Amino acid sequence: MPLSLDSRQFAFWSLRRSGLPNIRIAERFRISRQAVSKALLTMDRKVEETLLDIANANQIEVERLNAEIGVLFGQSIPFDAGAIVFVSKDHGVQVWYEHEGDCGACPRYARCIELLWDYADELGIALTKTDDPTRMADELFAKLKEVI
Repeated sequence: MPLSLDSRQFAFWSLRRSGLPNIRIAERFRISRQAVSKALLTMDRKVEETLLDIANANQIEVERLNAEIGVLFGQSIPFDAGAIVFVSKDHGVQVWYEHEGDCGACPRYARCIELLWDYADELGIALTKTDDPTRMADELFAKLKEVI
């Protein structure tokens, strides 16, 4: 079953990830708590399968995975670097490799900043380092590791 970011199940999953209890999700959609629970179990399985498939395709050895949050931490075998695979509501499934780069000279600078800000917002994580994508990613993923 592929991960569909526009499905109703994904909406439930995103709301739970943002901290909304199942009972409130059920009330919002006017369905039973059992229906929400069943949909979330299905989504957790889809998210886990997707994270593992992406890790496998990118030769990332899995260290930690949390399907409820939608994140996988691992080690890239070919790049010998830390790697993070994550699900973003706005950006889909993403792979981020820990690296030191010259972000100011990179043509993807603005896109990386936007991706990291959006993902931090989705998770309710406040960032203090805001001018360098590498530093932002370090801060974001360190904070995320604390909750997993």
